[in-house]
Amino acid sequence: METIVVIVHVIVAIAIVGLVLLQQGKGADAGASFGAGASQTVFGSSGSGNFLVRATTVAATLFFVTSLLLAVFASNRSGLGSSSDVPILNQDILEEMTTQQSDVPMLEAEEVAPVSTQSDVPSLPSDPGQ
Repeated sequence: METIVVIVHVIVAIAIVGLVLLQQGKGADAGASFGAGASQTVFGSSGSGNFLVRATTVAATLFFVTSLLLAVFASNRSGLGSSSDVPILNQDILEEMTTQQSDVPMLEAEEVAPVSTQSDVPSLPSDPGQ
């Protein structure tokens, strides 16, 4: 079933690209005043706009439906189809996570060097006027 939906999805996507490329832009009607309007009689007096717009609408609707179906297939395959599969964090799990050993080694008290009170930065001279 999934393979059929993928094949229909690809065919509809190619059809949408083709239908969009076949349509005229809004500014293409200006050429009709210079004699280029006679070439539009293949689709009748109203032109190709009505047929191509309806065909594009149908193809876009099919594309959305197949996209949603493929998303449903993907969620079912990954096992996240229902919310009951997701574990709920409770207090026991949180306590277990906080009591686990860390990968960062702890420094022992003897290894810590004493902090000297002297600084490499010279102090400001005191004001002799006061």
